[in-house]
Amino acid sequence: MHIVHVASELAPIAKVGGLADVILGLSHELAWEGHDLDVIIPKYDIIDIESITDLHVDEPELVFEYDGKEISNTIWLGWVENLKVYFIETHHPKLFFNRGCIYGCEDDIERYLYFSKAALELMKARGMEPHILHLHDWHTGMMAPLYQDVYHELGANGLKIAYTIHNLAYQGKCLDLDLDKLGVKGKDYASEDKLSVPGDPTHLNLMKAGIAYADAVTTVSKTYAKEIQTEEEGKGLGDFLKQHSDKIYGIVNGLDYAFWNPETDPYLHAHYSSREKPQDDNDHSTIDRKAFVKNSFREELMLDERHRPLVGCVARLVPQKGVELMRHALFRTLELGGQFVLLGTTTIPRINREFHELMHHFADHPHVRLILKHNEETAHRIFAASDMFIVPSIFEPCGLTQLISMKYGTVPIVRRTGGLSDTVVDVDTSDLPFEERNGYLFDDPTPESFNTALDRAFKCWFDEPMRWREIMINGMNMDFSWKRPVKEYLDLYEKIRS
Repeated sequence: MHIVHVASELAPIAKVGGLADVILGLSHELAWEGHDLDVIIPKYDIIDIESITDLHVDEPELVFEYDGKEISNTIWLGWVENLKVYFIETHHPKLFFNRGCIYGCEDDIERYLYFSKAALELMKARGMEPHILHLHDWHTGMMAPLYQDVYHELGANGLKIAYTIHNLAYQGKCLDLDLDKLGVKGKDYASEDKLSVPGDPTHLNLMKAGIAYADAVTTVSKTYAKEIQTEEEGKGLGDFLKQHSDKIYGIVNGLDYAFWNPETDPYLHAHYSSREKPQDDNDHSTIDRKAFVKNSFREELMLDERHRPLVGCVARLVPQKGVELMRHALFRTLELGGQFVLLGTTTIPRINREFHELMHHFADHPHVRLILKHNEETAHRIFAASDMFIVPSIFEPCGLTQLISMKYGTVPIVRRTGGLSDTVVDVDTSDLPFEERNGYLFDDPTPESFNTALDRAFKCWFDEPMRWREIMINGMNMDFSWKRPVKEYLDLYEKIRS
């Protein structure tokens, strides 16, 4: 099967969040299963060129009409971790992807509408006739109606479209005039059953474009697929999604264990596994080595090394992630006799100011460190060194950090929402066998509810160390790789093609 993924991000070369990891992991596993994979992304000026193999010009001058003018583009081709990737470099006067960033420009709508048309023009110029065109989030949503209404000649092999909602909170709202620049009439899409924003007919919604025109719509967890069809979690699209419920599927994201693995992770002070006993005289990577990693990391951060649990958090500091609960967790951790380490960044001035004030307040504290800049090495060490890992999200489509923490033997403490509900099983309240329980959950986004989980975790860590060790091993032995999700995606691809 020939599958083309079109997205705004791809790990490790152009990454903002989990979307980048999903494109890489899903594409990797599909290719491993023997399918023909192409990935198309913009050629941002901040791309990590050194991580691309054999990058070269594939098409020196791809010209198409945009906003009534002929615009030239250069198409590059390279290999990213053995995946074939096409990069679109535009020579539009606005230099859409030479901004020193991936997102955050005032004209993001126009940038990604342009990219959507350019990706279809690339496929046309290359003679691509894939079986599946897989689109991701609002940035590529408009490709679905453009294909159906303009580029249908690409469907010689019976092309079908899959569309994945990674986060419904970001929908891409625009004016119908914005679509006119693509060579279509924006007003033709201005209806409730197409792209109109509910309650605001003057604006169109690019997330709706993908939902309305795709053959299948997926979200990144089963619980999130249900949540977004409600008024509370639908972000204004609950009723619209419910109308399309017959083609909505929830598939939990996988985790790339080639990158996230405490047995091989190059960023760690030592390697370890879930094994309790060495395999032979040369095997030093048993679970006991995690304690060495913890103490080495605490020494690195100049934290006190006395016997107490380390609570970790790696997150974007945005309201969705529960920043007020992160702050609460810091103080509650100290009350309970623990240590707290957070790695996070934000573009929101108020949150940035508050967390910098916290960072300076605790600068010399023996049990707290706040690191307010992204650092991949530090992220890996937090996952490995921590005893507990908090994910207090207000909503969470899937979440990867709880999966990473479990692989590293760090017990997750999460809110019961979205993909967190689908992957974390409460050690005290679940009816499942104990070996299937791997963390602690709380229900409401309040400090009181959060405490019900954090306090239980601390009690177990201090009072029942052998049980805690079993919970760690339970999480490490669970398979959250891409094998199962890819089978579900392939079954879905076959279903919409039949």
